[in-house]
Amino acid sequence: MVRPLEGTTIVSIEQAVAAPFATRQLADLGARVIKIERPGTGDFARDYDETVRGMSSHFVWLNRSKESLALDLKSELGRHAIHALLQKADVFIHNLAPGAAERLGLGATALRARHPQLVHVSISGYGTDGPYTHKKAYDLLVQCEAGLLSITGSRAEPAKAGIPVADIAAGMYAYTGVLTALLRRHRTGEGATLEVSMLEALAEWMGFPMYFSHYGGTPPPRSGASHAAIAPYGPFLCGDGERIFLAVQNEREWASFCRSVLGVPGLVDDPRFVTNSARVQNRDALSAQIEQVFGSQTAESAVRRLEKAGIANARLRDLTGLVNHEQLAARHRWREVDSPVGPLKAMLPPATLSGEEPVMGPIPAPGEHTEKILAELGIASSAGPR
Repeated sequence: MVRPLEGTTIVSIEQAVAAPFATRQLADLGARVIKIERPGTGDFARDYDETVRGMSSHFVWLNRSKESLALDLKSELGRHAIHALLQKADVFIHNLAPGAAERLGLGATALRARHPQLVHVSISGYGTDGPYTHKKAYDLLVQCEAGLLSITGSRAEPAKAGIPVADIAAGMYAYTGVLTALLRRHRTGEGATLEVSMLEALAEWMGFPMYFSHYGGTPPPRSGASHAAIAPYGPFLCGDGERIFLAVQNEREWASFCRSVLGVPGLVDDPRFVTNSARVQNRDALSAQIEQVFGSQTAESAVRRLEKAGIANARLRDLTGLVNHEQLAARHRWREVDSPVGPLKAMLPPATLSGEEPVMGPIPAPGEHTEKILAELGIASSAGPR
C-alpha cells in the first residue's frame, strides 16, 4: 500500500500544540516526520502532566508516528545536521518565536534561496510583522485577543474553550497549507513560504459572531450552553434531573416540536415564539414552557419523543462516555499505538481514504532516533555535543 505522503520528508522544530498537531496529521498520511527536540528534556509538552502512565496527555495525542532527533541547534553538530536534513527534506515546519529561526539561519528567505523546492512553514502567535509580533502568545491569551471569551461562558462570566482552539486552528491551517503547497509543487516544481498565525486562524473561526456584531450593532450575548442566536437550542432539564440538549433549526421543526414533543400545538402561533428571533428574545419564557413538559418525563423518554419527531438531540456525555461511545465503536475508530510506556489507545484520524489504513506508529522517547538519523546523514554523533 502506497500512502498519500509516502516518500515525503518533514523536518519540524516543534513544541507544545500547534506545529505538532500539523505534523501528526502529515505523519498519519505516511510522511516521514523528523521532530527536532532539545537534548535531554525534549519538547516541553512532554512535561505538561503525567496522566498517561507517566506520559503527558498532550504529547501522546500529538506525536505518534514521528522520529525524535535530539539536537542543540546552536552547536556545530546541530547546525551541520539540520542543514544536511534540509537538503533532503520536502517541508520544514517550526513554531519558534518570531526571529528565532532567522537567528539560526533557518528563516524562509535563507532556506528558500538554498532549497527552492522547499515548503517552509512558520507558525506564530501573531505573525512576523505588526505591533504584536513579539508579544507572547499562549492559547488562552489568543482566545482573548480573538474575542472568543467575549461570547463564551455565562451571562455573568466569560469562559475559555475547554480545548486549545487557537493552537488547533493554527495547526489545522498549517496542515492544509502544506498539502496545498505540495500539490502546487507537484504541478509547478516550485516550493512555498507559508506563515500561519494563531490569531488569524482563530479569527477565521470567529466569522459568525464577528459579522453578527459588526453589522448588527451588538455582539451575540454569552448564553452558556445555549446557542446565542437560535432557540430552542441547548440544554433542558428533565424530571429525573438529567439534562438533554436539543436543536430546532427552522419553522417546520418548530411546529413538529410543539405538536409531537411538547404536545402544546398552540405554541406554534404564540406571538412570543412565532419566529426564531422572537424565540431568542423570549428565551427564558420558552425554556420554562419546555421544562414544564420535560419535568414530567425522564431523559430517556424525552429523547425517544425527540427522535420520533425528527428533532436533533444529544445526551451530555463526559470524557469516559466519549471513549466508550457506541458510535465510535461501531465504526471501528479505535486502534493501539506503541509508546515508551506500552500500547495506548489512539483514534483514527477523522478523514481516512476508503480501503487505506493510516499510519499509527509509536510515540517516540526523547532523542530515540538520533543515532539512526545522524548515521543516515553520514554524521558521527561523537562529532560534538548535541
